[in-house]
Amino acid sequence: MLLVRSPGASLGLTALLLAIAPSMPDAAPRSAGPILIQGALQMETTQLIGQLRNGRTEVIGPWTFVRGTVDGYPVVVSRTRMGGVHAASATTAAIEHYRPIAIFNQGTAGGHDPSLRVGDIVLGAHAVGIAAFRTPGSAAGAGSRPLEWKAVDLMERKGDEDGALHEGEFLRIAADAHLLDVARGAGRDHRPGRVVEGIIGTGEVWNEEVDRVAWLRRTFGTSVEEMETAASAQIARLYGVPFLGVRVVTANVTNGGTYDPVTADVCQNFTMKVVRAYIADLRRPKGPVGKR
Repeated sequence: MLLVRSPGASLGLTALLLAIAPSMPDAAPRSAGPILIQGALQMETTQLIGQLRNGRTEVIGPWTFVRGTVDGYPVVVSRTRMGGVHAASATTAAIEHYRPIAIFNQGTAGGHDPSLRVGDIVLGAHAVGIAAFRTPGSAAGAGSRPLEWKAVDLMERKGDEDGALHEGEFLRIAADAHLLDVARGAGRDHRPGRVVEGIIGTGEVWNEEVDRVAWLRRTFGTSVEEMETAASAQIARLYGVPFLGVRVVTANVTNGGTYDPVTADVCQNFTMKVVRAYIADLRRPKGPVGKR
């Protein structure tokens, strides 16, 4: 049985739920799965945690979650740590343990699109890995030519049990259409800055070479880059959990936009606005199947 550790105690899942329930008078029915919100760093989760009612820290293996409610609905905030391995592992643990009905992965990012300013928010209509390549052959002493590297698709494909790589091909993971639509609505009156749709590029790299960033944008169509979204999106897709990535432009080397850590708060507050809109949508009477 998976154990959940809280400060000063170690309880099984059933006991923990019974212990928490009385302290959450506004909680939704236990049958309703929570909404999961992810951030890699403390600076990307503090505002979210502060907006939870009756927040309670739970630890599953190496992962820390804070469980509470927003507008009476269960919400779990996850600090995944940096990088794709961490993001994928934390997402798997959260899905297996909490059975969320939706996942929002949010946080900071560097700009690839010169039209984006620091503080603008990108809704990830798609997420894509930008750190898997096959290099052309070259002899010793010939140097490296990274702008000639070919993108390699590491996503699973039916019939590829032999592990074949698909040079020059890559899979963009689409956001859940309904979550994206809810986020669009929440972004219509967002100020300051803009809310736009784009492609979030994920890789354990920190690119500050303008020519390299331009090449990545031409190759993958990316609006921003960061280190977690596509990894979490891939796991969510495998489990069939609706997913949306939300990223704020924290710096943009393509137009001189300097790093501003305060934008992390902007992204968290906007994401919580989206979550509240999604909760309100969940509570609206629904029409016939397939119609909203």
